[in-house]
Amino acid sequence: MSGRVPPKTASIATPAEGAKLVAPAASRNVQALCALLDQVAPSGARALELASGTGQHIVAFAAQLPRFQWQPSEIDAVRRASIDAYASGVDNVAPAVALDATTPDWGAQHGGQDLIVLVNLLHLISTPETERLISQIAPALNPGGRVVLYGPFLRSGDLISDGDKAFHTSLVEQDPEIGYKDDFDVMDLLQGAGLDMAEVIEMPANNLALVAEKPSI
Repeated sequence: MSGRVPPKTASIATPAEGAKLVAPAASRNVQALCALLDQVAPSGARALELASGTGQHIVAFAAQLPRFQWQPSEIDAVRRASIDAYASGVDNVAPAVALDATTPDWGAQHGGQDLIVLVNLLHLISTPETERLISQIAPALNPGGRVVLYGPFLRSGDLISDGDKAFHTSLVEQDPEIGYKDDFDVMDLLQGAGLDMAEVIEMPANNLALVAEKPSI
């Protein structure tokens, strides 16, 4: 996002058939994410995925939750092409749009959403970028809409496994501005942006899902 070059230890994707890319991380967590969204998705019909990556996730989400019209977004043109290749023929996935969610005012430009999903991005952007991203979620959501933030987090300031310590260290060594964000800090940002915390769910591989909701009028 915001032109930041992803670290070599993250965002790994390899070419597949045609324009499609395959990300091993997406292949590993897609079923758990589908089950999560099935559990926490609100009523409504419009869903936006931020930083959709290869497109592997959103076509699975669209199959799991067919009542939503899904809008993928991605800053990288090659990945947008991959998303569109995966979504070819999928009626409830729109063509991918170029969106940098770390920039101001994207929320008003993509308003009317009932569900926003963000997978594995916060540890790859800076704290100011995280703050800008979260500040725009409420303007993009309808009342009663929900956001789901999934990924690795510091837990009350601590790294809870050797794998997390190694990954966080590798990220910071490549870019001192990025790395794991603290779970309570992110929850404070969500609440400060006018959202109510709905659920905090432990996910496989020490990941967390933070689910917040825009209050109904």
